[in-house]
Amino acid sequence: MPSPGEGEAVVRLAYLSIDPTNRVWMREEDSYLPAIRIGDVVRCAGLGVVTESRNPAYTPGDLVLGLLGWQEYAVVDSGERSAQVIPPGLAPTDVLSIYGSTGLTAWFGVHDVARVVEGDVFVVSGAAGGVGSVAGQLAAIAGARVIGIAGSAEKCRWVTEDLGFDACIDYRREDVPARLAELCPDGIDVYFDNVGGAILDAALANLAIGARVALCGAISSYTAAEPPAVRNTFELVSRRARMEGFLLLDYVDRFPEAVMGLLPLVLEGRVRHAVEVVEGLERAPETLNRLFTGDHTGKLLLRVSDAADRPE
Repeated sequence: MPSPGEGEAVVRLAYLSIDPTNRVWMREEDSYLPAIRIGDVVRCAGLGVVTESRNPAYTPGDLVLGLLGWQEYAVVDSGERSAQVIPPGLAPTDVLSIYGSTGLTAWFGVHDVARVVEGDVFVVSGAAGGVGSVAGQLAAIAGARVIGIAGSAEKCRWVTEDLGFDACIDYRREDVPARLAELCPDGIDVYFDNVGGAILDAALANLAIGARVALCGAISSYTAAEPPAVRNTFELVSRRARMEGFLLLDYVDRFPEAVMGLLPLVLEGRVRHAVEVVEGLERAPETLNRLFTGDHTGKLLLRVSDAADRPE
């Protein structure tokens, strides 16, 4: 049980965000953040309540969001270990989902990277995941025709019947290249990629002139010994297309803008999101692994304690 030093505060964890990037950070080599070293606490976004504070930025009872890690208590400060105080009125699970990494990633990916406009044919992989499901709805609101790619008939049913996608391809049971050609006879204007590998290759083979490809993730390669080959990159040349990767960290200064954009859409029921909460810190490893088996719909969260339900 930590005690706060000068300029520090102690946070009792309530919820952890379980994201594919957690697995990226566990690799031996550094990525866009340093790799987690053996013996270190696993890095991940978390939400908790301040229990003790020797820092004027934090008051006991404050709900805070930061890279708090797989633990029951974390120490934060105003420097590299800082956390953001969350204003009252937002549900903790919403802070880590629709108003957190998944919703904000979808917002900036659709509006800033892909620049979706009315009439676009928009295809999104990982369509039933936390980011993909929101990205598809935002594209539809922008006037696009939306086609999802997901890993089961039930997931395809959810994104079409409940979320309003125009179509969905079950990549486990259907021929993805053939279905993309059938559903997008004039090509794909925007491909929002969450998986990489063979599905990215299939999308590249069916791009429209001037297409935009937003690379959000490559979950098919995170646990692979060798990254799957992508061969159709010359289509970017022949189709005069643009492919761009992005990270949510690029937009930290604009988080309030995205939250204010999402808030009315969620309150009006125009953007829906699914959250599954798993109980218990000891279930963190198995919950992370579920991201790579497809055994979930929407956003996965881990509930560590009741701190956010009954703040100390």
